[in-house]
Amino acid sequence: MRTVFDPGAEAARATGAILDDTLRGSARGIVVDSPPGAGKSTLVVRAALELAAAGHPLMVIAQTNAQVDDLVVRLAEKEPELPVGRLHSSDSDPYDKVLDGLDNVRKSAKAADLAGLDVVISTAAKWAHVKNVEPWGHAIVDEAYQMRSDALLAVAGLFERALFVGDPGQLDPFSIVGADQWAGLSYDPSASAVSTLLAHNPELPQHRLPVSWRLPASAAPLVSDAFYPYTPFRSGTGHGDRKLSFGVASDGSGPDRVLDEAAEAGWGLLELPARHTPRTDPEAVRAVALVVRRLLDRGGVATSERAEQPVPVTADRVAVGTAHRDQAAAVRAALAELGVTGVAVDTANRLQGREFDVTVVLHPLSGRPDATAFHLETGRLCVLASRHRHACIVVCREGVADLLDEHPSTEPVQLGVTVKFPDGWEANHAVLARLAEHRVRWKP
Repeated sequence: MRTVFDPGAEAARATGAILDDTLRGSARGIVVDSPPGAGKSTLVVRAALELAAAGHPLMVIAQTNAQVDDLVVRLAEKEPELPVGRLHSSDSDPYDKVLDGLDNVRKSAKAADLAGLDVVISTAAKWAHVKNVEPWGHAIVDEAYQMRSDALLAVAGLFERALFVGDPGQLDPFSIVGADQWAGLSYDPSASAVSTLLAHNPELPQHRLPVSWRLPASAAPLVSDAFYPYTPFRSGTGHGDRKLSFGVASDGSGPDRVLDEAAEAGWGLLELPARHTPRTDPEAVRAVALVVRRLLDRGGVATSERAEQPVPVTADRVAVGTAHRDQAAAVRAALAELGVTGVAVDTANRLQGREFDVTVVLHPLSGRPDATAFHLETGRLCVLASRHRHACIVVCREGVADLLDEHPSTEPVQLGVTVKFPDGWEANHAVLARLAEHRVRWKP
């Protein structure tokens, strides 16, 4: 008899095991791997609430101020009476002003002012400056794969046990200096906090969240196979649970045809003629802008498990992803010329953790004469391909598959460095092979 996959039950089972280890386990660290949209923040909030309810005051470490403020708001929504401390910097505008309206939140630039509160939340950078305090019994590290190991070392003395939650498929921690001199060493400061933690403590309990509630059934298999081969996951929805449709018929243009393809299949590839171009390829940039313009003009509506009635796909539910900031700036300018405002346009680094109904992606290798390590970074393509709830449309010059074959990886092999798998070359080929099934060729 075939077993039916119940996403809700599987997710609940995984969460229960994680919380049991967190509340009753004896290990000093617990690692949780999460695919895109699996509910990392929900898990962090629930774990924090359960630890506080059990009489265990804790500190929470996030990587950015936006992540910290989001967690504070989520905690306040779930438990309005819970005393929460927001430890912030001494900058003139250190936190989201929405926190001023939360009565249970105390804010301060000094950790001593927040002593005794059930939960205190701040960034890793701010926690690194906290000295001479009684260590917390528990800590939760959110987006732990975005945290460098040197940042973990700077705060490790502040807690006794920690829950590390993060997405192993996202971009590696950012470093403004080269780190080749430490490659392969167990104390490489540029390595992620989780990889260094497990290298020194391989016996720590490791869990994974098995369901993505963001990615539709059309996207989860590809993203799972291409970027998470050893920690596979499923979509929390079935093929008939979500639908994207348009109130205005297609005009037959390339942008309209690829929109129809993406609405039907979840993926669309708008392929322009092969050509080596500047990084801010004017034709590709305009094609991206036209796709967004037509998406809004045609009155896109989304039906999903979240609402019984179709919901309009407005500009704030659409994102454009690029590899470089100058490309994002060029797209913003092209959208402005077409009268489009309110669409999130940014690099993969800045779109990490965010969710939209529809995404339009300028392929990192489009029009390039070479395939560099930056453009082959697995996490970059993973982020760009995993922000959507309904459809992802990729705009690209023809010839990327040939480019990949002409530029196999030439990264030096370094002793002691774990080979990242899948590598960017293989992941790009896997994604392109799937996108080729939904290709719309267009000559602007």
